[in-house]
Amino acid sequence: MSGPRDVVRVVPARPADAAAIRALVRAAFAPYVERIDREPAPMVLDWPKILAGRVPGAEVSLAVRGEALVGALYLLLEDDHVLIDTVAVDAVERGSGLGGRLLSLAEDRARALGLPEVRLYTNQAMTENVAYYPRRGFTETGRGGQGGYRRVNFAKRVDGASPTSVSPPTP
Repeated sequence: MSGPRDVVRVVPARPADAAAIRALVRAAFAPYVERIDREPAPMVLDWPKILAGRVPGAEVSLAVRGEALVGALYLLLEDDHVLIDTVAVDAVERGSGLGGRLLSLAEDRARALGLPEVRLYTNQAMTENVAYYPRRGFTETGRGGQGGYRRVNFAKRVDGASPTSVSPPTP
């Protein structure tokens, strides 16, 4: 029988959550360090700066089960789209649908803002992600290098139109 402790709640992040988010993100992305020969970009983000409101258009939502942080979603609200900068899910939650729920949250946010598209990028060496996003309705829009990373760009229209071809996002 499931109870309130089994329910995953999604809540806005606060500045006090920076260390917990950093730990979750580092654990979630650690398996990719050897593959890409450096720390993935989400591992080196300045979470205190982001959560202090010093990154224009930044929004961070947390997935919490009981008192445990099990997921994080970092969005950047742009003029014509929502950029999903980081999705991190605790290893114990992988396969539970939480990642898809967080992606859906980004899509809902774009619709609420009247924006037609959600975009994201992943590293080419993160082959699981490159295969996963098309299953979630995302279309690959391009590949290229950015800051020493080999990016694969994806977009998903939330208004029913075809995705646009985009260049790598600017950090």
